Amino acid sequence: MSTLIVIVYPDELQAEQVRLDFIKMQKEYLVSLEDAVIAVKKPDGKVKLHQMYNLTLGGAMSGGLWGTLIGLIFLNPLLGLVVGAGAGAVAGALSDVGINDDFMKQLASTLTPGSSALFVLVDSAITDKVRDALAGTGGKIIQTSLSTPDQEKLQQALDEAKKQIAAAQPEQK
Repeated sequence: MSTLIVIVYPDELQAEQVRLDFIKMQKEYLVSLEDAVIAVKKPDGKVKLHQMYNLTLGGAMSGGLWGTLIGLIFLNPLLGLVVGAGAGAVAGALSDVGINDDFMKQLASTLTPGSSALFVLVDSAITDKVRDALAGTGGKIIQTSLSTPDQEKLQQALDEAKKQIAAAQPEQK
């Protein structure tokens, strides 16, 4: 069963760092990522999605390969490459895997300008090791399909950064 987690950060850099942490955890087999997307609300109010996978490029490459092979059969590999790459790019651009883009844009439109949201879709449990890896990264969970106790544990791990920063700053008079 997949689990969706949406965490809001004050800037894009923090969200990208946490996404890289999730990718690192996937390489260490701590979590199984299906999708991880960063949605940034620009100062002009527009929402920009930074996808984990570039489907247009993948489609163009795959289409180009198949087009070349088919073109070889009909003795025109260059035409096959061009047609295949174009068709693959269009198919890649129109396909959507993972988290629904419209859902992400709608949710990100409620953010304050300049902030970002990290949308993570995992196909595994959020273990203590995952929570420990995310400890101190900040952020606020705004939506999740985790159970309430698991959501609270994850939010506590994220909040550790705020406590550490507050303790490190001298008192102002």
